[in-house]
Amino acid sequence: MTLWSGRFAEPPSDVLWRYTVDHSDRRLLVDDVTGSLAHVAMLGGAGILPDEDTDALTDGLRRILGEAESGEFRYVNGDEDVHSAVERRLIELVGEVGGKLHTGRSRNDQVALDLRLYLRRAAEGRADQLAAFAMMLADLAEGTADLVVPVFTHLQQAQPISFGHHLLAHAWPMLRDRERIIECMARLDVSPLGAGAAGGSSLPLRPDAVAGELGMSAIFENSIDAVAGRDVVCEYVFCCAQTVVGLSRLAEELVLWGTTEFGWVTYDERTVTGSSALPQKQNPDIAELARGRAATVLGDVTALLALQKGLPLAYQRDLQEDKALAFHADDTLAATLEALGAMLAGARFHPPLPSSETAALDLAERLTGRGVPFRRAHQAVGRLVAALHGNGRDLGSATGDDLAADPLFEQADLEVIDPQGSVAQRLSPGGGSVASVHHQIETLRRRLSN
Repeated sequence: MTLWSGRFAEPPSDVLWRYTVDHSDRRLLVDDVTGSLAHVAMLGGAGILPDEDTDALTDGLRRILGEAESGEFRYVNGDEDVHSAVERRLIELVGEVGGKLHTGRSRNDQVALDLRLYLRRAAEGRADQLAAFAMMLADLAEGTADLVVPVFTHLQQAQPISFGHHLLAHAWPMLRDRERIIECMARLDVSPLGAGAAGGSSLPLRPDAVAGELGMSAIFENSIDAVAGRDVVCEYVFCCAQTVVGLSRLAEELVLWGTTEFGWVTYDERTVTGSSALPQKQNPDIAELARGRAATVLGDVTALLALQKGLPLAYQRDLQEDKALAFHADDTLAATLEALGAMLAGARFHPPLPSSETAALDLAERLTGRGVPFRRAHQAVGRLVAALHGNGRDLGSATGDDLAADPLFEQADLEVIDPQGSVAQRLSPGGGSVASVHHQIETLRRRLSN
């Protein structure tokens, strides 16, 4: 069924139908019916439709909503899109009065509303998932706060820290990702219904009544912008993309940590795969796919931006492509949070201690505490490390005789060349100490519970 056949003497060709019809919008069925119920209530309340028509349309739409929610709604080959499918089914149920559903409405403002309703629900779901994921990282951090590991710069061991501190470095971006999605929800919560095709209607429509029925906080200010704007869709997809980028960085570390060379973690066998050729292998496919699929969501953002960049106002059919991109980005984020969460939940962490040389900065700061300029202290420790390396030794093997080669050192300075002691002595706020980890966990849990 098409909503525009009156102008045409011939039916659409098979080529046109195949190329222009996109069934991805069927995902909007519940939202389309929900919006239609609010639209009919407004038409009745404004006196545009008589009560008997309003009641008939409402009853029919409620039956369709039940079919949609139960999975019993059936499409037919002639349904051009979700909107025409709903109207076709409504006419089947209530007769010719079903043709009044589209009064004062265009598919242009209708699909804009459907997509906002869908993404508003999706955003709520992702915000909840992100809160749960960050809470899980906080729980893992609490359980691993006493494990000492190196933090890496340039992928080389840099300083000793609590392993919990490293896990929390992934939790804080998740909190910000959640906040971005929640902020985006406020911009999604604007009803475009009533904008019509582009310039409004001669009927006394009440967009505010529709927004009230749908629990939306605002209505459009400009009818052209209401049907042509997709910036908020792009914003939501960007929120998804930024989140999967953070998850991809975590996934990369999960891959590294599970290698023989790192040996930091063992994963539950139910969350890894094997090799068809190498019997010994356990492969972290979830993490690898999380990295790979992040790239596809970045492509969704690029495609949405490019989709909008050359469009004259108002609505153009190009915008049909926005839905599949938004759905893909949201689906990928939801699935990645679930899969990585399962992988982490079954992980057993057992990292080896860092190299003793991760305490080199502590030794330099020991000199600084005695009034030695940091640059001189840095050079002195650097010379000591170089001398030890020249003899095939590391900083942890230094003796009092080694320190005696430089008058800046004292014998007691040997006590700071200890990664575990370094973590215990860490004082700076937000640093890698155990005390900092527990403070962060408390703060993170409080903010996530709001």
